[in-house]
Amino acid sequence: MNTRSYVAASRRSLLAAALGAAMPLPALAQAAPRAPRNVLATVAMVGDVVREISGGRIRAETLIGEGVDPHLFRPTRADIARLLSADAVFASGHRLEGRMGDVLDRVRGAGKPVILIAESLPRDRLRANPDYPDSADPHVWMDPSLWSLASVSAAEALGRLAPDLRETFADNLEKFRARLARLDAYARDSVATIPANARVLVTAHDAFAYFGARYGLEVESIQGLSTEAEANLAAIEALVRKLVDRRVPAVFAETSVPDRAVRALIEGAGARGQRVALGGNLFSDAMGRPGSYEGTYEGMIDHNVTIITRALGGQAPARGLNGRLAG
Repeated sequence: MNTRSYVAASRRSLLAAALGAAMPLPALAQAAPRAPRNVLATVAMVGDVVREISGGRIRAETLIGEGVDPHLFRPTRADIARLLSADAVFASGHRLEGRMGDVLDRVRGAGKPVILIAESLPRDRLRANPDYPDSADPHVWMDPSLWSLASVSAAEALGRLAPDLRETFADNLEKFRARLARLDAYARDSVATIPANARVLVTAHDAFAYFGARYGLEVESIQGLSTEAEANLAAIEALVRKLVDRRVPAVFAETSVPDRAVRALIEGAGARGQRVALGGNLFSDAMGRPGSYEGTYEGMIDHNVTIITRALGGQAPARGLNGRLAG
């Protein structure tokens, strides 16, 4: 084995050991030797993390589908049955799945692990939630560096569920985090090409604050952290004034939120003589179609970065970081 291979193998072994450190020795002795048959994630972003780390060694499905708003999602009886029959449930947390709290408590009461990966993050790195002081802004996946850190928590939980696969999970986690670091660099470099006066990201609801903080964009939204609140007419009028004053070229709809209020912004700015385009549909609380590149976390963020950069006058390749975005 050459020196580079030895160092890489040593890093994987150390990481695998770290993933198992949280499990007491008696629990390790009692753990089943096989991986759980069925892990269920609440939202696609979490499901993607679990699939990337498990590498197909664990069956991982997602409960809330494409284009569905998790803030408003109410599980049906069939959904509850799926949750209760899973070996473990992975969720984001911080009230993203706002109407599922009681159901997740039932899953815990049935003796099943419920892993809230976003709640593993240090609170000093999270944005406050003005409506719920006990929680943070749940949209942490909008910052790939935070989502990379949250993926460590997912890997630790998978390691507790399947101790015999810890080294596999550690290896997959290392590769996944390397891809997210590359994605983060692409986002930083792309957004930096947007003209300074146009670095205003206007969206339907307040899902992009972590994105804006990471990459130097001023973020404005019509609705708050949750889409349960109705769009406020005064907020729309204030945003119209900002669009006109700053000569912002585009605003953005979201795939999981109706675009009526966003179109009202465009019409309001037009009535004041400022042409504002619909820059495109962004993925906020849901990813793209399952099986597509945009249906992965990497593709979701690549899409958002590329669409935002190009619509606001910056430079990014039309097909994104990996040349895989839909034309």
